[in-house]
Amino acid sequence: MNTFFLPGLIDVHTHLRVPGGEHKEDFRTGTAAALAGGVTMILAMPNTSPPISTLEVLDQARRQAAEDILCDVGIYAGASPEHTAELPALAPKAAALKIYLNDTFGPLRVEDVPTLRACFQTWPRDKMIAMHAEKQSVAVGIGLAATYERPVHFCHISHREEIELIADAKMQGLPITCEVTPHHLFLDEADAARLGNLGDMRPLLGTADDVAALWEHINDTIDCIATDHAPHTLEEKGSDSPPPGVPGLETSLPLLLTAVSENRLTLERLMELMHHNPRRIFDLPEQPDTRVEVEMTPFTIRSADMKSKCGWTPFDSMEAAGKVVRVVLRGKMVYEDGRILAQAGNGRLIA
Repeated sequence: MNTFFLPGLIDVHTHLRVPGGEHKEDFRTGTAAALAGGVTMILAMPNTSPPISTLEVLDQARRQAAEDILCDVGIYAGASPEHTAELPALAPKAAALKIYLNDTFGPLRVEDVPTLRACFQTWPRDKMIAMHAEKQSVAVGIGLAATYERPVHFCHISHREEIELIADAKMQGLPITCEVTPHHLFLDEADAARLGNLGDMRPLLGTADDVAALWEHINDTIDCIATDHAPHTLEEKGSDSPPPGVPGLETSLPLLLTAVSENRLTLERLMELMHHNPRRIFDLPEQPDTRVEVEMTPFTIRSADMKSKCGWTPFDSMEAAGKVVRVVLRGKMVYEDGRILAQAGNGRLIA
């Protein structure tokens, strides 16, 4: 098996930095990075500047996306104590609702029960609620899913105690799903020490035991691989107060193909984690005549090759077992041999 085809991959957790952070990523460069990684549909997070917690800002972001995107993009609405009354108006134009219970880059954070109640009572039941929840906050999210009898998706689960708690909740039949990131699967706290600021993200990299726990649950408890693509410039990461976050769109599939080559994961399971489950959980549209051609040829990941505007990766110099050769989106060749062929506007907005 040297060359094979995958469906267009779906990443339900990316930061495209529009509005307010266009110096480190924008809709064009972020979707170019997606295509280079075999990703043809992405959901963009709302912790922008200003945050996407009002209809005015969501409309602004959607107008810009419609002009610039190279692949399909949906945009999250962000939960904010000041703007809970706007949630019903945001919902028809948003892919899902994001609630931040823990530290985040940006102003969105929910720490009060009235806001949580408002979110669960007023956000339409046919749209997902996704949570940034760590450690004991995961228990809060599980409790809300049980209380309101509605699905909750947990973002970037990274520690043994969290994945085991989610496994327990799933055993009880609660309507919860979860994702893990490639950086939490392939890096740990020893890598964080080696990488310095370039290894700083939220959640923090875990212990070797945390990484082992994620792999133990890769075939049952975990529903999706999502990158939490969170680009910052090298200048920002080298500052005295570096923002947390690392890019990931272009390296996710090569890393997971490496796991396939090492028999840690089957190709069928990879497709479930990176296409079938994300589409089902978030009720995302089909992309007819869309495919990703992959070549199982070892190569070295290089920061210099990244399409993301930030221009670096924490996986620089790492060997990977396979790479994206071509991407076809709705019958059009949009990526081939390192070149972005898509034109601005090739992508479609998802709501």
